[in-house]
Amino acid sequence: MRIDTHVHISPQTLPAPPVPAGVPRPPSVTADAILGMMDRYAINGAVLSPMAMGLNAGDGTQAAKLVRMINDELGQTVRSHSTRFAGLTVLPLPDVDATVAEVAHGLDVLELDGVLLMTNYQGTYAGDESWEPLYAELDRRGAYVFLHPTLPACGMPLEHPPWLYEFTFDTTRVLANLIYNGIFERFPQIRWQVAHCGGATPFLAERIASLGVREPQLARKAPAGALAYLSRLYYDTGLSNNEIAYRTTRLVAPADRIVFGTDWPNLPLPDEGADPAPGLAFLDEGTRSALDANAAVLVPRLASLIAASA
Repeated sequence: MRIDTHVHISPQTLPAPPVPAGVPRPPSVTADAILGMMDRYAINGAVLSPMAMGLNAGDGTQAAKLVRMINDELGQTVRSHSTRFAGLTVLPLPDVDATVAEVAHGLDVLELDGVLLMTNYQGTYAGDESWEPLYAELDRRGAYVFLHPTLPACGMPLEHPPWLYEFTFDTTRVLANLIYNGIFERFPQIRWQVAHCGGATPFLAERIASLGVREPQLARKAPAGALAYLSRLYYDTGLSNNEIAYRTTRLVAPADRIVFGTDWPNLPLPDEGADPAPGLAFLDEGTRSALDANAAVLVPRLASLIAASA
């Protein structure tokens, strides 16, 4: 079983959502194109994340309506290909009330498999205490939440494309915020998947943890310590399918917490062979097979259907 936890799909019945300045507009990606990619690389199932950066940039009411239409379309796509696709609900943050309502619509009405949460919305970062009703609802449900980066609220001082390092830095920033605002401590039932092997977090994990020693008054909401919370998250290999990223992530998380991802179509896949991630060839067969299937705990519905059809 091979489940790709990091695949992006474009809304097809709506105008393309706004894209933040500095981010190139991604190509349009249809369900058929995704299925073709999956068949090419022997991927049994894919978790679809709508390309939704910029939805939070406009009027709140308008954004909520657009989010609802995107989620409804995604729900139909997943229903039409229920043995191949799982889907993640887009949220109209920073409107917390509308977001809690959209979680219910996405998970209960559309029966999507989880939630897509960007690192920040209009400069408010995940982990902000004003979002307590959202964390409580996600925790009550034991929800699967995919934490995905966007442009940092502090801007980009250099002229490099944001995917080069800004997205990974924003992931690191938000994980520290989630830890030290006590979200992981107080809402332990949320199942978090962090994009791109956690960005720069694994390399900086000891530095992040040192806050508990150097500034204990700032760490009182994270009594287990940063390393303990980081070890409980799931990390996808999207744009990180290489030995350096994998081995560094393994220093903060066990092997069963690393899940396979491509970040397609943002990363071209190899032209040769059937392996979508040849950079993981250093893994032994058993470890690689487990990595490909680890996402079963995040998307049990999809994993069960794949297993039944095998």
